[in-house]
Amino acid sequence: MAKRLLPLLNRVLVEKIVPPSKTNAGILLPEKSAKRDLFLCFRLNSGKFIAVGPGLCDREGNLIPVAVKEGDTVLLPEYGGTEVKLGDNKYHLYRDEDIMGTLHD
Repeated sequence: MAKRLLPLLNRVLVEKIVPPSKTNAGILLPEKSAKRDLFLCFRLNSGKFIAVGPGLCDREGNLIPVAVKEGDTVLLPEYGGTEVKLGDNKYHLYRDEDIMGTLHD
């Protein structure tokens, strides 16, 4: 039986994007060299939204929706989030305001 986690309030469920550890030619890439490349640095701290909560209500009861949607690729803070394990997969829960920005091709 597969479980699905639906975030509450302004939380988002993120699957982190793991950069490749070797090139197409089979050369192994050490983590230190990957951090020097600005694009790879973004990839180290990026993720894809799997599920998004509905948002928060303000004092008047109006819903403030989450700024992102499922499937978006985003830049994540280096630290933070709560790790969640569902089956063999690892995910992270963040609050909407912790997301630093969206990444576009």
